[in-house]
Amino acid sequence: MQASSFLGASLAPRQASGSAMQQRGALQTVCVATPSRPPTSNKPKRSKVELIKEGSDFLRHPLMQELVTEAPNISEDAVQLMKFHGSYMQDNREARTFGAGKAYQFMMRTRQPAGTVTNQLYLVMDELADLYGNGSLRLTTRQTFQLHGVLKQNLKTVFSTVIKNMGSTLGACGDVNRNIMAPPLIYKNRPEYVYADQYANDIADLLAPQSGAYYDVWLDGEKFYAHTMEASGNPKVTADRAFNGYGTNYEGSPEPIYGPLFLPRKFKVAVTVPGDNSVDMFTNDLGLVVITNDAGELLGFNVLAGGGMGRSHGKATTFPRLADPVGFVPADDIFHAVKAVVAVQRDYGRRDDRKQARLKYLIHEWGMDKFRSVVEQYMGKKFEPFRPLPDWEFKDYLGWMEQGDGKLSYGVYIQNGRVKGEAKKALRNVIERYELPVTITPNQNLVLRDINPSWKDDILSTLQAAGLKDKSDWDGIEALSMACPALPLCGLAIGEAERTLPDVNARLRAVMDKVGLPRSEKFVVRMTGCPNGCARPYMAELGFVGDGPNSYQIWLGGSTNATRLAEPFAERVKSKDFETFFEPVFAMFAAQRRNGESLGDFTARVGFDAVRAFQASYIAPAVAEKLPKVGLAEDVYAALVEAAGKAGTTPEAIATDAIRKHLNL
Repeated sequence: MQASSFLGASLAPRQASGSAMQQRGALQTVCVATPSRPPTSNKPKRSKVELIKEGSDFLRHPLMQELVTEAPNISEDAVQLMKFHGSYMQDNREARTFGAGKAYQFMMRTRQPAGTVTNQLYLVMDELADLYGNGSLRLTTRQTFQLHGVLKQNLKTVFSTVIKNMGSTLGACGDVNRNIMAPPLIYKNRPEYVYADQYANDIADLLAPQSGAYYDVWLDGEKFYAHTMEASGNPKVTADRAFNGYGTNYEGSPEPIYGPLFLPRKFKVAVTVPGDNSVDMFTNDLGLVVITNDAGELLGFNVLAGGGMGRSHGKATTFPRLADPVGFVPADDIFHAVKAVVAVQRDYGRRDDRKQARLKYLIHEWGMDKFRSVVEQYMGKKFEPFRPLPDWEFKDYLGWMEQGDGKLSYGVYIQNGRVKGEAKKALRNVIERYELPVTITPNQNLVLRDINPSWKDDILSTLQAAGLKDKSDWDGIEALSMACPALPLCGLAIGEAERTLPDVNARLRAVMDKVGLPRSEKFVVRMTGCPNGCARPYMAELGFVGDGPNSYQIWLGGSTNATRLAEPFAERVKSKDFETFFEPVFAMFAAQRRNGESLGDFTARVGFDAVRAFQASYIAPAVAEKLPKVGLAEDVYAALVEAAGKAGTTPEAIATDAIRKHLNL
């Protein structure tokens, strides 16, 4: 490998795996993008969470000790470790009783690469929800299950049951690679989709924690091997994980990729095929796009990096960001490329400030050229040019779909991902009766797979009898919308989301009807109870982000195919004022849109200043009828009506605005 130079820093060639640079176990990590510096007496600042991870013996202590106490909760140190095992401690704010303190319970999140769920695991999760949870299952925006309402004394039973039924929760939360997204494997006759599913599972295996602490905590050290990421069936994953030719690994460590401190923050990966943006590709730390030849043979992957949604109110240094193209990697090198990106984030991501610790901030600071250069040093070769791609399209995977093998799949819309009540019973009925595997989609919905065509009518009638309507029977806005769980369980929530979005969608539709938009009109609506962005509101055409009780930031301008960020349009809009706030926006859209233009494209094209000006001057027709009347000459009135039509507004609004200007009001 040739010596390289970057930003004026002359670098020696990377050495073989036996050199001191690669012996990461107990030695100081050496930067690869800057010259080595002499040791300093001032140790770098680190956040409290970093110190907890370092002293935990690879995520064991004090969690193991605290899980067996009689207290209903665990300490803050144990809470931080619990995340890596796939659980958050929560407080049900609405279940508190006077004088009793917080109502502690736990949320468990599974790990389902590509959203794939076996028939056996679905039935187990359904039963666990009734026995130990709050009676519902929550499908997430990263294609996993969340089980809410688990009490501390039941955690070990719940976790061990999931593990022994071919499931896992390891790394579903915490500072590691999270669940890897991919389009549902519906089209079994399309090789690119098969590759996306395969590599989602392989990369989940590659980046799974290796220390064994997970089994020590939940199975008392018994290593139960399932088909999950802890026991990959691909020997290349095992070999490439162990390879340390360019300093990606900690030699001799129980965690060869993560080391004792794991990553600075969460790390999210998605794999997809050209044109299919069902996974919200650009919101991920790392995105991989399958590239095949005309014969369907795998050539490699386009690589993107630096996406992320999380931000904080009032902190301009935090922001959502879209992933950028990095380059193309041949299939044989993809595991090394993934490790290299993770290693760069591990060694260079900030560990002093968790709000600045995601990969997107590192790339924002460095720029793509420097980031690519450092990744190439960890990878041992250069990226090839990014391969051309078709336009992206959002696919909802709802309704009936041909699998290509003679069987069908059926995508069921699950309102905000909450499986409960009669709908939960009906889903279990058909999944159990026909032994169906399922897939959780990135839009919180459920796909029933491997359906014999002769079962179609029975499945449809069973589901519809329980209120699970077909895609064609849902309002278009409702079927595209998403919300996070928010109140009362999420500790970060400052507003409602899941529980209020259905009503908000109905109110939006009523306003659209009022201004004459057709019933077929639809756009992407997403709502979160805080700015962390779990439901990806910053990609929506209309995003609601909780900024106080019954109050929301309004984000506009995202695209239907999720390739453009929305931008903040207004703050502290009270939910009671939604009708008056949105009526002028929708009226302007109805009057001034171009043919086929969506709401997001419209607001991005005309600009927020124009929309705000229209809002300010808008007079609703019902209000105009009650206003004092002023006589006009017929020719002036005709010109006024014509001007209003061209401007996409009302004659009353133009006249009022003109008179205000004339009178200097």
